[in-house]
Amino acid sequence: MANYISAPRDFSKVKSKVFFNLTKRQIICFSLGAMIGVPTFFLIKRFGNVTVATLGMMISMMPLFFLAMYEKNEQPLEVYIEHFIEATFKRPKIRPYKSENYYALLEILAGQEREMNDKTISEGKEKERSAGQRTEEHPL
Repeated sequence: MANYISAPRDFSKVKSKVFFNLTKRQIICFSLGAMIGVPTFFLIKRFGNVTVATLGMMISMMPLFFLAMYEKNEQPLEVYIEHFIEATFKRPKIRPYKSENYYALLEILAGQEREMNDKTISEGKEKERSAGQRTEEHPL
């Protein structure tokens, strides 16, 4: 009987583990959660029941656990939330489709070239007429 070890096909998704098979990010977030949750438990326990204190501790620690563990499309929670806020609140709701029609620009440029050519042709004809009139008036 052979023993097999499953290896991931994409090694870019493998993250380096530091301690207790946790990444550095997870260790930091869990320790911050413990630093917030344990005092919260003892503060709530003074005024209420142990069950209420446990629920309060869990509620205060949950955001940091989500920061440590949640990942969607290989992006951590804060990046995902940042994209969500930007798309929902910062950017305009209606984004009209705007495109630059390069063919229309080419037509405008062609029209301007035609106008310039017409002007130069008409100026050239006027010069010829004025030159022709001078030669007729003053024969040499």
